[in-house]
Amino acid sequence: MKPLTDRIALVTGASRGIGRAIAVRLAQDGAIVGIHYRAERDKAEQTLELIRSQGGKGFVVAADLADAAGAAHLADELIAELRTLRIPATLDILVNNAGIDDRKTIDQVTEADFDRMVQVNLKSPFFLIQKLLPVLANGGRIINISSMATRLSFPTMPVYAPTKAALSTLSRILAVHLGPRCITVNTVAPGATATDLNPAASDPQHSEAIRDSVALGRIAGPEDIAPIVAFLASRNGGWITGETIEASGGQRL
Repeated sequence: MKPLTDRIALVTGASRGIGRAIAVRLAQDGAIVGIHYRAERDKAEQTLELIRSQGGKGFVVAADLADAAGAAHLADELIAELRTLRIPATLDILVNNAGIDDRKTIDQVTEADFDRMVQVNLKSPFFLIQKLLPVLANGGRIINISSMATRLSFPTMPVYAPTKAALSTLSRILAVHLGPRCITVNTVAPGATATDLNPAASDPQHSEAIRDSVALGRIAGPEDIAPIVAFLASRNGGWITGETIEASGGQRL
């Protein structure tokens, strides 16, 4: 039997990048995966088709997590979809992966920029957890995706990095609060990963300098991050909670 057979998972921002890789890996391990997307349904459907082509199960759910009501809407959509599929409305694994980064120095950041990043990167994960706690199974898993940028000083991340640091702190707080229900809460903090959110890591001209800062000598792909999340989601990861695991290959040690 696969380690996550028939577990129900929700991965936010799963239409591409790290989120897609996580959704695919959880499905490979047997989970039935909710693939969240904001606007690009075609890309979410591509994630679902990839899962199904490998014999996995999943479904797509839409919500705009930049909207104040987005988290509540997503929770309602998830529960409705599970009922449509005649699956009990119980969630086993929640992966808060969706995030945005608008690379600007502090003098360039507008209040609208600030509010949007706080909403997507921190407020929506917070309230999505809150809304789903009543249906989150005892012994469940919450995995928040942060960033190694929280331990470094990137001048163009004066909003992004603090929101991700706050998400890591939230994980520690919730690990204690939800411990009596045997729900683990952890954070995975990727380093430079070749995705749409980090185009420099995919650019040949810029990526060489980044690669030289990584102890393992290369830039990560989304497939390097997904197995770490899958481990934390599994029974084998059940004695880890309140931790932040940096998945950077030793970047800028």
